[in-house]
Order: sequence, then structure tokens, then C-alpha cells
Amino acid sequence: MVWKSLINGYIAYLLMEKSMSANTIEAYKDDLQKLIDFCDGNNKNPTSLTQGDMDGFINHLTNIKVGTRSQARIISGIKSFYKYLDLEELIQKDPTELLASPKIGKKLPVFLTIQEIDAMISTIDLSEPTGHRNKAILELLYGCGLRVSELINLKWSDLYKNESFLRVIGKNNKERLVPIADYTVKQLDLYVSTIDKSGTTSNYIFPNNKGKQLSRVMVFYIIKECTSKAGITKTVSPHTFRHSFATHLVEGGADLRAVQEMLGHASITTTEIYTHLSNDYLKKTILSFHPRNKDL
Repeated sequence: MVWKSLINGYIAYLLMEKSMSANTIEAYKDDLQKLIDFCDGNNKNPTSLTQGDMDGFINHLTNIKVGTRSQARIISGIKSFYKYLDLEELIQKDPTELLASPKIGKKLPVFLTIQEIDAMISTIDLSEPTGHRNKAILELLYGCGLRVSELINLKWSDLYKNESFLRVIGKNNKERLVPIADYTVKQLDLYVSTIDKSGTTSNYIFPNNKGKQLSRVMVFYIIKECTSKAGITKTVSPHTFRHSFATHLVEGGADLRAVQEMLGHASITTTEIYTHLSNDYLKKTILSFHPRNKDL
């Protein structure tokens, strides 16, 4: 009962004061459940945990084979939980104050080449009822660098065709304007021409058959099918198109601040990973094609 009361208050805090999405809140709850299980198994009370208890919890995560990246995410969520308890004066001392996250190396994101993106899009059968819709989805993901949640929540009122901008509502309800190319607008127009106007109208650009927004699962399925048909062996998700968007812009010489704004990153350090990825790409290109390297 103690846990339930505390977590209900914490969820309200994340929702009302931090404006976090339902998916993010659910992820925080899942991570907190690991701490709950640990405390229940050791007869520990959440409001009286010590630094030693937290160290024991981290050892427990290691013993059950939770990776360092997952541990870092779990620790971040637990720190947030205890920060809330401290703000509400529900604890006398924050047991996570000195809790350090494991060091993890930067993992360069997977991205697609322009040829691979074209190959995936070319697998779409435009004679099918959902053909132009699926093509428009992939073109928007790549052309505007959208997150899948941003894509499915797009409304027609968010599209400013004359100004060539798309209004996007990102994480924590932050709004940004993203340029949209004429080619991508053309794909949307082609998609609109195939929509059955006799059914229930929807404000969403990509509605399901009930007029609500298309599910994330459906977007993943569309991409998985295109990946398979194109014979691409990389692990491709909607976010891969976002990584590809950013990578190709940086490779082309785009200003990093501009890329940050288009992606909706709160910090430039998040965007800087694409400079590392671009350098790695250039290195591989030189090593593959430079004649001096071929002579070795």
C-alpha cells in the first residue's frame, strides 16, 4: 500500500508538472517495479532506504544480467522518483544522492544510405489501397526526421503547405516547425487523392479505420515489411529514418544548430553524435576507396 500511494503521486507529478507522455511514464513505472520487487524481497520500506540498500539493488541488477545501458536508464528513473519524494518531504534523506550510473560508451545509431531508403520505398505497391499512405509515411519520417509518436499524431492543421513547414509536437509537448520539401508535400497530395471521402473524416493525417491516429505498431510493421522486401539486413525501425535524416544533413554540411532545431533536441550534445557518425562514415569511405589503401 505504501508503494501504491507513493507511485500514484509520482505519476501525477510526471503528468502534471513534467508533462511527460503516457509511454514515458509507463517506462518509468516498469523500471520502478524492479526496485519494488527488490524491496519486497528484502522487507525494505521505500521511504527508509539507505545508500547501502541502493548499492545492493545495483548489485542485484548486475546479478540478474541487466546490462549497463539498462541500468543507467533504471537509475535515472529511480533518481527522479526519489527527487519527487524529497520535494514532497516524504523522505528525510535521498538514498540516490550519491548513486552513480555505470559508464557506457556512445553507441552510434544505425542509419540507412539514400540508396537503401529508395530501395525500401520502391517495394511499396502503389496499386494497393494503402500504397500511397505507406509511401507518404516513409517520406515524412525521412524527409522531416520525425519520431514515430510525432508522425502518428500529425493533423492536417499542422501542415502549412504554402509556407513549406510542418508543425510538430515533440517530447514534453514542445512545439517546433520543421521544413517540408515540395517532394514530400507531393507524396502527401498523392496520398490524399486516394483517401475514401465517403467514410468518416478525421483530423489525423494518418488515421486508422476508426478515425483515430494510426498505431505505432502499424508503422513498425510497414517498415519491417519494406525492409524485408528490399533485402536489407540492418535492424530498421521508424527511428532509423530519423537517424538517417540527421546523418545525411550533417554529411551534406548542414549547420549542427539547425539540425538540433529540426530534431527538437533540448541539448546540442545529443545532436553531436551525428558528427561522430559522419566522421566514421568518412573514415570507412576513405579506407574503402582510397587508392593508397587498396595498394596495402
